[in-house]
Amino acid sequence: MIHNMKQFARLLKISAILSKYQLDEFLEATHLYRPMRLLRVFSPSTTKEIADKPRGERLRLALHEMGPIYVKFGQILSTRRDLLPDDVADELAKLQDRVPPFPGAVARSAIESSLGESVDSVFLRFDETPLASASIAQVHAAEMPDGREVVVKVLRPSVRHYIERDVSLLKTIAGLAERYWKDGHRLRPYEVVSEFEKTLYDELDLLREASNASQLRRNFSGDDKLYVPEVFFPLCREDVMVMERVHGIPISNVAALKVAGIDLKVLSERGVEIFFTQVFTHNFFHADMHPGNIFVAPDGRYMAVDFGIMGTLHPEDQRYLAENFLAFFRRDYRRVAELHVESEWVPSGTRVDEFESAIRTVCEPIFEKPLKEISFGNVLLRLFQTARRFNMVVQPQLVLLQKTLLNIEGLGRQLYPDLDLWQTAKPFLERTMSEQLGPRHLLHNMRDNIPAWSDALPELPMLAHRVLEQAGSGNLRLEWTSAELSRLRREIRRANRRTVNAVIGSALILAGAVIYGLDGYSPPMLLDTPLLTWLLGGAGIAMLVFSSSDSD
Repeated sequence: MIHNMKQFARLLKISAILSKYQLDEFLEATHLYRPMRLLRVFSPSTTKEIADKPRGERLRLALHEMGPIYVKFGQILSTRRDLLPDDVADELAKLQDRVPPFPGAVARSAIESSLGESVDSVFLRFDETPLASASIAQVHAAEMPDGREVVVKVLRPSVRHYIERDVSLLKTIAGLAERYWKDGHRLRPYEVVSEFEKTLYDELDLLREASNASQLRRNFSGDDKLYVPEVFFPLCREDVMVMERVHGIPISNVAALKVAGIDLKVLSERGVEIFFTQVFTHNFFHADMHPGNIFVAPDGRYMAVDFGIMGTLHPEDQRYLAENFLAFFRRDYRRVAELHVESEWVPSGTRVDEFESAIRTVCEPIFEKPLKEISFGNVLLRLFQTARRFNMVVQPQLVLLQKTLLNIEGLGRQLYPDLDLWQTAKPFLERTMSEQLGPRHLLHNMRDNIPAWSDALPELPMLAHRVLEQAGSGNLRLEWTSAELSRLRREIRRANRRTVNAVIGSALILAGAVIYGLDGYSPPMLLDTPLLTWLLGGAGIAMLVFSSSDSD
């Protein structure tokens, strides 16, 4: 609840702003805000100009007036299109994290305090006029003693205090909403605010951002598609970061790109390739790739800045996501529904046939458009909106991905309206499926598990002895559900026919994996893998497939 008078006073101020912009409706619907209606008496009157604006625009203006932390919260919330109506999400996406700069002398003092030495001894030149100023930090240009141009990012004074104050209040409101709002349990507003809190505190650690930049730079070393500035780690602290300054054309300045002779079709395709490389190859992607953070070098390379928000996916989510996209573009809605259940994105008891029908109803009209006009981001959005009817649990990692994908798509089609996203993305998706489900992946996993098998092997006789001993004494307890018992009966009827084939198949695969993992062995090779491994593994897989398909 409300912890102190300062927090209560802050709540009163926010309530007055909400009333001014006629936004009481957003909170009254949850029953938690109705006692606050008396505050309207003390609230600023709403002008006709404000009253005539759409609700999304009124909310955007209110967040601006509340302060920079609420602006940033609105930005994060705009990515949660699974929670918001389209009109509200579109308006919140327009929020700009720009606030008046704090004095350069204050920035200089903060840098000196953090580094433990004077700015003049570290830099040949330091510009006290900032290049950019946002709610969390401010950026200044500087020059190293060896002449290299750098940018110095420094946190705003007292920013932690303001974040703690406003996040605490947001948590209070979210907790009330989760308790009294009918959709609170499913949409989990407290968790949304907690995500926001984590994002903010990640951005407060500039050493973390420096590490993110370094990792991304290493991932794209030797790749001519994306350039990531060099980080000067000896000058990086939690509240100060120094990195190479890059000069390029803002990607939103299409006219300047044309004047520079940049091929916009190639540029848009490269943007998509960069995104899918980050997601499906590196599993480490820049999650804040809006136009303000992307520049284009004279040679056509992308240049990225601002690495405070990075995303990763669990390998299972990677695979399910790739399969979802492939199934969707094949119009295999049954598989899309099955994947949502298998991944537990929707409850396990969901009827696949009903879910399939709902997906078909929403997605089939999309294919009336040319394939190049189909938006991946909107596909994800439609799937999430459909799944919401089936109590889909919010997946934060997928929402972050969706936000990034929408940004990339928007940029690509701004540069080249005829961009065929599917043709660009298809090779990455197919490669992902091949790598994660193919024989090579199986052999790699088996090779990696050989040490664990070797450690466990000596324990197996003793484990088997204990089980048999417990069974003989009547102390072995097994718990089964009726479904499991039924499945057991069916398996028992087939066991005799399957066991021999399964054992032989497993032995062949294991033998192939052992040969693959041998050092100093130089047999005939095929695709960097011993030919004998391919033969043994193929025979083993065939035996396993035969044994699993053997039925009554």
